[in-house]
Amino acid sequence: MLHDGTQAVVVDPGDAAPVLQALKAQGLQLAGILVTHHHPDHVGGIAALRPHLRGPVWGPARERIPAPFTPLADGDTVAVLGQAFEVLDVPGHTAGHIAYLQQQGGTAPLLFCGDTLFSAGCGRLFEGTPAQMHRSLSRLAALPSGTRVCCTHEYTLSNLKFAAAVEPGNLQRAQYQAQCEERRAQGLPTLPSSIGLERQINPFLRCETPEVMAAARAQGAVGEDAVSVLAALREWKNRF
Repeated sequence: MLHDGTQAVVVDPGDAAPVLQALKAQGLQLAGILVTHHHPDHVGGIAALRPHLRGPVWGPARERIPAPFTPLADGDTVAVLGQAFEVLDVPGHTAGHIAYLQQQGGTAPLLFCGDTLFSAGCGRLFEGTPAQMHRSLSRLAALPSGTRVCCTHEYTLSNLKFAAAVEPGNLQRAQYQAQCEERRAQGLPTLPSSIGLERQINPFLRCETPEVMAAARAQGAVGEDAVSVLAALREWKNRF
């Protein structure tokens, strides 16, 4: 949820109940809904939220989002709560997945990336290809280091266990894992992450690192190019 003290926008409301609870607790009016892709755990709450909605639902033009909604494509801009978000096409997890990048100067921008990029991981390739996911992740990895990564699931600890198997010698990953374990033990989220941190600890953004490449080869990577490495890592993660 993003709010200005009066109005709020929510991203990927899979369940309406916690959204309604938060709106009521903070005295906020729901001004819009941003959707990254069509999966039920990202759109399941939209119908129940519509009676409370005082604005549009935005979503990817190339996916079936509960209608009515405003379709968006790469390069479009969405104005919410006086702020502008650029739409980025990031297919891989689904065929038409999009992300929203806050466009503002002076502070670390927000990235709502759905299930494309997780902290220390990436989404499963349900509809897209390894090449698409690699292009999407490379695009996100090229964003400014301070960009705050607001992904949709708290998968960080399980992703870090996999990252440790891929790249056991990564000291930054080990330090981050200890920090995340402490946060979760206190009932706190590990998110948001940052693009700069993910470049250091996320194996799916490190497909050209020698240790990651060697791990992928050991898991049957068909080549040493980044797409082949990512494909082998994703298949390994699926059964990890």
